[in-house]
Amino acid sequence: MQVRSGDANIFYEVLGKGPDLVLLHPFPVNHHIWDPIAERLANYYRVILPDLRGHGGSEAGEGPATMTKHAGDVLRVCGDVGVERAVFCGNSIGGYVMMDLWRRSPMRMRGLVFVCSKAQPDAEANLAKRVETINRVRREGTAGVFDGNAQTLIGASTRARRPEVVGELRARMTLTPEAVIAVQAGLATRPDSVPDIAEIDAPVLAICGGEDPGITEAEMRAFESAAGGCEFHLLPDAGHFAAYEQPERVAAIMRPWLAQFEF
Repeated sequence: MQVRSGDANIFYEVLGKGPDLVLLHPFPVNHHIWDPIAERLANYYRVILPDLRGHGGSEAGEGPATMTKHAGDVLRVCGDVGVERAVFCGNSIGGYVMMDLWRRSPMRMRGLVFVCSKAQPDAEANLAKRVETINRVRREGTAGVFDGNAQTLIGASTRARRPEVVGELRARMTLTPEAVIAVQAGLATRPDSVPDIAEIDAPVLAICGGEDPGITEAEMRAFESAAGGCEFHLLPDAGHFAAYEQPERVAAIMRPWLAQFEF
């Protein structure tokens, strides 16, 4: 299914029935990274799976794909599906979008799940890397960048035990060069959301990958200051795509925590 949001068509999929659960994927894959989790949860929840703008079946629109644009797209999908209140779960950029959603529509969010995501803005080194990525994509296209993402973002333990995951996730990296540029430019502009954490009075679940090269345990533990409380889990042998690398463990963490919303 798809819905028009501003200057872009946004694709989404809906699975199951029950309380609403919105899953927001990381860059540079699409909503299918959640398939192993969605299959385990769709018997209990109505799972809404958007492709963020520029990813998968969604258009990039014009200019930088900012967190505000992504959040607007998600709200448009929610409106199209009839979601009034939901638990939102985001991996990486998906979590960044959730912080924007909290600022603009907190009453819609029953709970927030952050998987390998953080509230801090880009450090100078990260900003420089985004500029480097944009320039490289302009020169060479996306193949080299995506090959590198598939190798470095997946945990070393997963690559050793389940090497097929590298190819599976690489196949989900289908953004056009223009979309990569738009998304990277948008990521570079995201604000510091750490001050907003203390205002989150909904329950928070934080799941951290110990082998994530870009998001540290210390950064994710900032969510423990949420007013609504935070349940924190560290998966020592998971990387940035922890929900796909270890879906059984992530679902086993999420399922009892989500039970509080089953009414």
